[in-house]
Amino acid sequence: MHQEFKDRGLALYAINIEESRPTVAGFVRKHTMSLPILLDPEGEVSRAYQITATPTAFLIGRDGKLVAKALGTKTWTSKEGRELLTRLVAK
Repeated sequence: MHQEFKDRGLALYAINIEESRPTVAGFVRKHTMSLPILLDPEGEVSRAYQITATPTAFLIGRDGKLVAKALGTKTWTSKEGRELLTRLVAK
């Protein structure tokens, strides 16, 4: 989704809250991920954003305001997921 929507203004970031830097680096290489991966080893971001489930997705509008929060795995690559993201980046 990062590759598909980045030129339309969608910025995706992953935040790892559990594993070490070497473990995350290995995962990224194995899965050829292209989006930025941020580390939260002390849990500061998790506490600040009240993360209660993983994954958690925050959709933030161009104005910086929260549009939606999704808990758990979602099918962002499905037809419906792509349509939602297409509508969001069009606004």
